[in-house]
Parts: sequence; C-alpha cells; structure tokens
Amino acid sequence: KKANQAAAKKLVEDQLSSSSEDDDEDAEAKQGKILDKTFTIYTSQTDGDASELERTRQYMNEAFQSGAMTCLICIASVKRNQAVWSCCGCFCIFHLVCIQKWAKDSLFLVSSPLTDDDFGKKDYPWPCPKCRFEYKRSETPSRYYCYCGKVENPAVDPWLVPHSCGQICEREFKPSCGHKCLLLCHPGPCPPCPKMVTTTCHCKKAKAVPRRCSAKEWSCRLPCGRTLLCGQHVCENPCHAGDCQPCPRVSKQRCICGRQTAERLCASPQWQCDQVCGKCLPCGNHTCEQVCHAGPCGDCPRSGKRSCPCGKTKFTLPCTEDVPTCGDSCDKVLECGIHKCSQRCHRGPCEICRQEVEKQCRCGKHTKRMPCHKPYLCETKCTKIRDCQKHQCRRKCCSGNCPPCDQVCGRTLGCRNHKCPSGCHRGSCNPCPETVDVKCSCGKTVIKVPCGRERTIKPPKCKQLCSRPPTCHHSTQEKHYCHFGRCPPCRQPCQKTLTCGHLCPAPCHDEALVKQTGVHQSAGPWEQSSEPAFIQTALPLLKYKSPLPCHSANPYSCKRFCGRLLDCQNHTCMKECHHVTKSNSSADGKKAGPECSQCEEECTKPRPAGCPHRCVLPCHPGDCPSCLQMLKIKCHCKLSVLYIECLKLTCADVKEKELLISCRNQCPKELPCGHRCKEICHSGSCPLNCSQKVKLRCLCKRLKKEVQCSKIQEGQVSLECDALCKEMKRKAYEIKEAEAKAALEEEKRRQQAELEAFENRLKGRRKNKRRKDEVEVEQSSWQKYKNFIMLPVFGVAVVMVAWLMVYND
Repeated sequence: KKANQAAAKKLVEDQLSSSSEDDDEDAEAKQGKILDKTFTIYTSQTDGDASELERTRQYMNEAFQSGAMTCLICIASVKRNQAVWSCCGCFCIFHLVCIQKWAKDSLFLVSSPLTDDDFGKKDYPWPCPKCRFEYKRSETPSRYYCYCGKVENPAVDPWLVPHSCGQICEREFKPSCGHKCLLLCHPGPCPPCPKMVTTTCHCKKAKAVPRRCSAKEWSCRLPCGRTLLCGQHVCENPCHAGDCQPCPRVSKQRCICGRQTAERLCASPQWQCDQVCGKCLPCGNHTCEQVCHAGPCGDCPRSGKRSCPCGKTKFTLPCTEDVPTCGDSCDKVLECGIHKCSQRCHRGPCEICRQEVEKQCRCGKHTKRMPCHKPYLCETKCTKIRDCQKHQCRRKCCSGNCPPCDQVCGRTLGCRNHKCPSGCHRGSCNPCPETVDVKCSCGKTVIKVPCGRERTIKPPKCKQLCSRPPTCHHSTQEKHYCHFGRCPPCRQPCQKTLTCGHLCPAPCHDEALVKQTGVHQSAGPWEQSSEPAFIQTALPLLKYKSPLPCHSANPYSCKRFCGRLLDCQNHTCMKECHHVTKSNSSADGKKAGPECSQCEEECTKPRPAGCPHRCVLPCHPGDCPSCLQMLKIKCHCKLSVLYIECLKLTCADVKEKELLISCRNQCPKELPCGHRCKEICHSGSCPLNCSQKVKLRCLCKRLKKEVQCSKIQEGQVSLECDALCKEMKRKAYEIKEAEAKAALEEEKRRQQAELEAFENRLKGRRKNKRRKDEVEVEQSSWQKYKNFIMLPVFGVAVVMVAWLMVYND
C-alpha cells in the first residue's frame, strides 16, 4: 500500500512539474494568459505595442515548451519544482546542484597545479558551461532564487512562469538608463526601456522631442556641420553619433622633406617619400642616410668620443677614421652568462664558451664534465604522474615541471553519442556542444535539442498537411496534419456505383476494421492468440434504395458531407448533408450558410521562404499578416548571436541579407599572409588583397619602404639597393679585408715573438749546462794544496798537546 501511494504521489508531482505535459490546448490557453499577465505593465507603457518583447517572449515560451529547458551539465529536463540557477551572460538555466558541482570542479582544476605557498593568493574564476562567462569564487551560487533575485526558494505556482516569484522584475536595464524593468519576474534578458524621455538629436540642432528611452538617440538627417580635424572643411554627413569621419577630400600635399608633391586625403597630410635625405652632415665628410624626415639631420654618428669594440677605451678621432682595438682583453660576458671572453679586444661577436665545467642534467640525477656551451640532457625518463592523474610524463630528463597531458580524453560524454575531444583532464568533461535535429514525420518541421535529448523529447507538432498517398480507391485523401503511424480511416463518401445505378452514400469502407470470430479455437486460457483480433478488409457495396418514390421527391439528406465552402475560404463544411438557409451573401450554392459548421482550424497557408514561424491568426481568407517575431541567428563570422525581425530577413534581397546577418565587427579570420582580414563581418572567403602596410627593405637593410602586403605577395614591388648602398657595401668589404689583413699580420707578429722568446729560453738552458760541466772539470787552489797545508798544522798541534801534558805532571 505504501509503495502504491508513493508511486501515485510521484506520478502526480511529475505531471505538475514537468514542462513536457503542457502540450494540450488547455495548457496553451493557460500559457497565453500567463504571458499576457506578465507583459501587462510593460504594454501599458507602450500603448499596447509588444514588438520589443519578442526576444523575451521566446525565452518564456521555452520555459513552457516540452523539453526546451534542459540542463546542459546533466542533460536532463528542468522541472518546475527543482532548484535552478540562470547565467547572467547567456541566460541559460542549470540545476543548482549541477552548477555548484561544475564550479567546484572548475576551481579545483585551475588551482591544482599551484604549490602550497601560492594556493589561496589569487581568486581564480570559474566559467559558465555554455557561454564561458567568468564568475568569481565568491559568486558561486549556494541558494535557489527566482529570476529577479528577490525571493529565495520561490513556491511552485501553476499560474506563474516556472521559477518566477510573480513580482515586478525591477532589474536595471542594460545599458543602464536609470529606469528599471517593468515585467513580472521572467527568464531571459529584460526588454528595451519603454519609458518616454525628451531628447534632442546627435548634432543638437533640432528641437527636443519625446521618444522611447531605449531609442532616445536619433538623427535629424541634417548636415552635421562640425569642423573636421584637418581644420579646413566641415562634416557633410547627416546628423550622426560619435566623432566625425576623417575628411574625405583630396588635396596636393608635400612630403615631410618637401621634395615630392602628391594628391592625398586631406585627413592625412603628413607622409614620407622613398628618397634618402642625402644632406651633408656638419662633419663635411658624410651624408644623412635617413629616409624623408623633418627637422635637422643632427650630428655625424661617427663624431665625438667613440669606444673601442670592448668598450674599455675611448678615442677622439676624426669621423673618417675607424676606432682601433685597444689591445686589452675583451672581458665581455659570453652567452653562457658565467665566463668572460679571453681574447684581445676584437670586432664582431665573441666566440662560444669552450671552457670545460662540471654540468648537472636538467632532472638533477647525473653530472658530467663537458664544454660550457653544450647543454646536458640525460636519457632518464620521468616517472611522475601528469596533471590528469592517469598517465606518466615519460619525458627524457624532465625538470619536474611536467607539461600537460597531450593525450585525448576520449571519455563518453553525457549525451552517450560523442566522446570528449579535449586533452586528458581531471574532473567531469564539458557538456556536449552538439545539437540534434528532431523532425516530424514529413521532415519539414524541425527543432534543435541538446545532443542526448533526442531519445526522450517528443517530436514537434507539424502544421503541414499529410502528403501520403491514399490507401483507398479515392484519388485524394481527407486533409489532415502530418503524423506518425497509419493515416486515420477515410471518411469520404464511397461514391461507387451500386447495382441500381445510384452512388453509394456510405463512408469509405475499403479498409474497414472487422473483428475475427471463430478463426482459431484456443486449447485453453493459457494459449495466446497469434492472430490479430481485428483485420482491415474491404466491405461489399450496400444495396441502396431511395427513401422517397419518384412522384414525391423532396430534398432529403444523402448522408454525405455538406462540402460547402466556409467563410475561411480554405475548408468545406464536414457536416452530414443538411438544410441550408439561403441569404443574399450565400446566394451561391457552393457557399456555406448559417447552419454549416464554423472553421476552427489553424492557418495552414505556406509561410514566406525562410520563415520558421506559424501564422498567429486562425484559419482566415486572404494573405497572412507580416511575421513580427525575432529570429535568433549567428553572424557570418559565427562569433555573435543576432536577433533579427523575421519580416526583414525574409523580405530582404541578397545584399540586404548580407548586411543584416553581419555583426558589424572586424572579420576575425586570418589571411594567408598572416594578417587579420580588414573587412567587416562578411560571408564567404576573405578577399586576398591585404591592405596592411608592411616595411620592405633592400638586401643591405639600409633602405626601407612602406607598401601594401598584397603587392609584396603578388611580387609587384621590390626594393633594390642604390648606388650609395653599393658604395657602403664596398667600403664595408674593404674595411673587413683590411681588418682581416691586419689581424693576420698581428697573428704573424705574435707567433714570431713567441718563437723568439722560446729560442731565447732554449739558449739560456744550454749555456747554464755548459758552465756546470766546466766547474766539475777544473779544481780550485784549495783542492789542489790542502794536503800540504793540513799535515804540518796537524803535527804542530800534536806536539803542543804532548808538551802541555808533560808540563802539568
């Protein structure tokens, strides 16, 4: 019993909350009343004009339509009794729980590469899943509010827009004008401000007139008359907003140096010619090499104190002489940033560092002695897990800062149809960006739904007539709308000739459903019947007899349809043959009378090419009124979403459509030359005539010229070196030759000096050795006569010792 009660309660809640149950006529009438109630205050300010409400009306219709409100995160329907959150950028609606989880995962993915010291120092944002509008961490939704943000946890009211509080919106208009929205709490953007204000035109010449606040800027169409930047002419354009355009007139103007004159726009009086200045500098030896410049040429760049190549010594030399080398060591820091150049002061770049040092690899696991200028990378592969927490880095000699994972995620998205094309990542994947077309049976009515919802969404109601051929003997079938399954039974009169010669008045019975009886005798209640209980078969013709004899023939009902043309001029009376009172307006027997039925069908007349909306009137004679609904369409560059009045788009020719669908912004596409397209948002491929100004230089890089990029791409323009370039090139070559020759002679002198020093050192060693040999051969006088001197002295000493011993005794 409890299980049954819970199931019944859930069914009732689903029927009350799901927007997919409001497709019947009563729900549509109820929806119309709710919309009228929501727009009442706004239309009272605009005298009943609701043309500016079409965009807001579309958002509100989506809130009532079956499956139109879909959470892009979980790909499920948004029900009336569920807590939701609306993005302020794209006004897309998500489940509150889904958007909270999305924001939490996004913040985690952004902050995960940070260290413990950096964590919490910066407030990283999280994006909307649809429009990528960024919100701060503090803006993460935690409570369920209505659209206008006044009421927390709004109650479910069947007579209000879902998730609305029913109060006046009172949100500030965008752009802000000082007024507030007058609609009841609603989804989507607020409509333009309907208030009336008194304002003047752009040029301030016309009198102030009352206008709508949303369209308060207007033009009186009189000439602007403001003085242009050139200071000579005035603006002739009609009254406009913003600054005036540059002066379009052409006049003869001199270049900056004054040598050439050309016809140019008045708005750009300063221009440079291609000639080199060539004026003699104050030194009297050199000429100015600048291209077309203003003011004095300045001093000679070779005058004053100049430093030697190493920068240690300064020389004051004439500008005709080159600065010599100082002879000291260069001592410039080499590319390694550690060692200094050990060569003598020299011209040109220093050599690479060739000192051998103990180097550590990038990962820090190995060391090796090698030249300083060579990098050292070992072959050890990194085993750390990348930020996706799934795959190893596997990069050789990794420094520890592993790059993001380069593999494709490949996980199945929530739509169950596509896989995630993003790089391997943590957390949940982004919603599937694809949309799927759900079509009616004939395929002419299409609605776009998020991918994954096509299996649960109901097909759209098609207002086109069924185009299937009839299955009975009639040439055409009764008019009915497009549908799935079998067509309804034909209700037209049979009209086959009976045996009596009259026509059969009975409804068509070519495919009548007849119950089968006694075809199969079942063995018991357990045996299931394998044959259908009803089959379609053609019934025999009825025997028709006239209800009246010929002598008393009076009008009677033939049991066929009336067939008179109704007031809508599109349908006929479907009542059974009946009496019709003739009047002046219905003197023609083919027109319907007051007894005939009234047409209650919707208008099924074909719409203009490109209009997807249906006629707002019921079935009517004559042409349909102009469509005033707004079309949501992307511009040519696919970056902006435009809202265009359907009538303007369907009635426009090719050029007008090109302008309507343009967002008026610069085309973001890139030309083959690498520059951005300068055209305004357009269809088709971009023109190849790039107008970007680029600098073209000669081979020696001295001369330069600004030309259009397209001319360079086509090979129409080239800049050759002039005589001065060739002379400078020749002088540079001679200087280089002289320096090379001087360096060679200096090297020879150095080698000769080293050779002489080596020979001198070698001669000194030989002389010292020869002297040592001579000392060993020749003995000194003491060595020769020491024996003759020492023997007598020793004898005298012995005698004196003996005498002393005797004397003491």
